[in-house]
Amino acid sequence: MQAYAREPVVFDRGRGAHLWDADGRAYLDAIAGVAVTNLGHAHPEIAEAIADQAQRLVHTSNLYSIEWQERLGRRLCSLAGMQRAFFCNSGAEANETALKLARLHGHSRGVASPRVLVMENGFHGRTLATLAATGNPAVHRGFEPLMPGFVRVPYDDIDALRRVANETGDVVAVLIESVQGEGGVRVASTAYLRELRRLCRENDWLLMMDEVQAGLGRTGAWFGYQHAGVLPDVVTVAKGLGNGLPIGACLARDQAAELFVPGQHGSTFGGNPLACRVGCVVLDLIERERLVSHAAVLGRRLLESLQADLADQQAVLAIRGHGLMVGIELDRPCPELVTRALREQQLLINVTRDKTIRLLPALICAQAEIDDIADRVVRLVRGFLRVALA
Repeated sequence: MQAYAREPVVFDRGRGAHLWDADGRAYLDAIAGVAVTNLGHAHPEIAEAIADQAQRLVHTSNLYSIEWQERLGRRLCSLAGMQRAFFCNSGAEANETALKLARLHGHSRGVASPRVLVMENGFHGRTLATLAATGNPAVHRGFEPLMPGFVRVPYDDIDALRRVANETGDVVAVLIESVQGEGGVRVASTAYLRELRRLCRENDWLLMMDEVQAGLGRTGAWFGYQHAGVLPDVVTVAKGLGNGLPIGACLARDQAAELFVPGQHGSTFGGNPLACRVGCVVLDLIERERLVSHAAVLGRRLLESLQADLADQQAVLAIRGHGLMVGIELDRPCPELVTRALREQQLLINVTRDKTIRLLPALICAQAEIDDIADRVVRLVRGFLRVALA
């Protein structure tokens, strides 16, 4: 089906932050499969774990205990400050799980039609519920009527939160990204997240953090909300957890962790031995190689380099980011830069919200590779604007 506008390139193999097409041409990957291959392509230890587990046991179903699932659940909960985990196959499914927890929480409070507070420009997935939670009219088009049950407010706006708290009695939870990735790499302020945590506590709302893109070290912390020193009630993760193997998880603590009872939710493939063993190896590697602090250092280097080298470009409205999650916002649409980057710079990038170049390099990148990404992006942007402004 024509669900994708694909680029005219076929990749044949990869290693680390590099890819080669079927003709042997080399490319530098600055998007990591949209924050998925955080440990790079064809990581030998991950490949070894996949091969070994595939010869042992791939799937049994969740009718039985799964040792690797239990190991991974304990480790994720420890890192995130949570107590229980539900495993699924994607970020959208993890967010669906969170939304079901919100409904259960609301009904337990006697709210007949519970609603969830979500953000303008937020992105939570493409299933019907997560699509309705997503704050992008372009992805809504053609799928109306949207699922009810959401209240949308501006992102990083404390006054908007307070108005909802004062005026709306049926809100039971907040679903929010610590960094809006699809929304243009916008970072929530520390003050905002702390006030949000306070309001949630005061109003008995579940604070549900979507860390699908920002989690697992990408921002320079294990989870983006940890920069603000807040602790959510629910956390969703996916993307980089399997380094390309489909896996997602919804983590919860305290009352939110006890809402489900057997039969209320499930996943055929979620948390199978193969995916969960790979998830454990991913966490091992991030810890062993100290990639969380590495992402913080490289992210500052990338951000500062881009800001310095594009400072004279008035058409560059903002360069912002958190760790290895960087956005360059232009004053005009630039979706064609994805193709131009491939053709002219042998570079993989992404353009989100039509005007923001998004960079999500692998956490294993060396300093020289980060400098190379910055150099290629600067050449790309300058070349684009030279023609556009002529």
